[in-house]
Amino acid sequence: MTEPVLSIPPPADRPASAAGIPTSAVRRSRWLAFTAGLALVALGLLWELVLARTGGGTLAIKVVPLVLALPGLWRMKLYTYRWLSLAVWLYAAEGAVRVNSAPGREVALAGLEIVLSVLLFTACAWHVRARLAAGRLIAAVA
Repeated sequence: MTEPVLSIPPPADRPASAAGIPTSAVRRSRWLAFTAGLALVALGLLWELVLARTGGGTLAIKVVPLVLALPGLWRMKLYTYRWLSLAVWLYAAEGAVRVNSAPGREVALAGLEIVLSVLLFTACAWHVRARLAAGRLIAAVA
């Protein structure tokens, strides 16, 4: 007795993500993550080099991990979204420390850093969740 052969439905019957096309949730989370990451890089550079220079601008090096993550975010590398969702809390922690200890306008910059960090984390978590859900859907159809 032979086992039944599972056939894969034709591309028209398969979900969009099965054909290699990202779902709308994946596309939206990618754009949100990329935009928030880019904004966090811009804020870090402007803060350390122009708006509130501390340490002669050497603290601008803190944006290097974000700059390295941007190509992975753009290419939708799942690994990048995963490690960045953990690393972004370092920026949120820095913002939390500075919001309580910084003088004047730096408090607003620190608050913005916290907001962008939480937004980036949310977008990364949303992206990972949407990609994994799409993968489960493909596995169920196949």
